[in-house]
Amino acid sequence: MDIAGLSSVMSMEKLQMNVGFAMMSKVMDAMEMSTEAMAEMMDAAAQVSGGAAIPGLGENLDILV
Repeated sequence: MDIAGLSSVMSMEKLQMNVGFAMMSKVMDAMEMSTEAMAEMMDAAAQVSGGAAIPGLGENLDILV
């Protein structure tokens, strides 16, 4: 392969790698935002329900088989 062709291939590979990093960064940002939104919704639901969705849930344990 000649020098010009090798340079072109290396340039394209570098571009593809940079695009991949940029896309991964965007995905990570989106996941972080959705995780924060989910945590806020869970906190709001806990405040509305008083911390338990079903009163008395988990108070008794049936260990008989």
